[in-house]
Amino acid sequence: MPGLRDPNFSQSVVYICEHSQDGAMGLIINQQLDIQVNAIFKQLDLDYHEGCGDHLILDGGPVARDRGFILHRACTQRWESTVDISDDVSLTASKDILSDIAVGKGPQNALVTLGYSSWDAGQLEEELTTNSWLTIPAKSAIIFNTECENRAVVAAASIGIKLGMLSMDIGHA
Repeated sequence: MPGLRDPNFSQSVVYICEHSQDGAMGLIINQQLDIQVNAIFKQLDLDYHEGCGDHLILDGGPVARDRGFILHRACTQRWESTVDISDDVSLTASKDILSDIAVGKGPQNALVTLGYSSWDAGQLEEELTTNSWLTIPAKSAIIFNTECENRAVVAAASIGIKLGMLSMDIGHA
């Protein structure tokens, strides 16, 4: 929401991967870094095919920006640390998926992020009660079929909200 003053989350769309009584973990899915995925392939000395990894890495959040996470469509192929988040979305954080993506054998749709977002127990719930976040049901089409720069607008529109009409100012009649 416009009133959220944390610069780490300004105009961010966060996909919540886990939420329990101990806290929450998510990935920002609409903030690109100026680094292509193939830079990771090079850094890890992975063989890769031309054209694989030409898309940009996402800034997943302010925590552990040296750790990578791959949010992808659920598929029958499994990697070392794959966790199913929903029926159609999985999360993998192991190097073996990057090796497969590098040669075109990875999941059909995948977002590569550096870092993640997290909230302590009760923190996210408190932010929700103060209307710091606009919440919508997760839709894999928004995650994987919508251009990065349009994800916030499309997500809000999916519940009938026009982001341009929201204001951080309040008035009293």
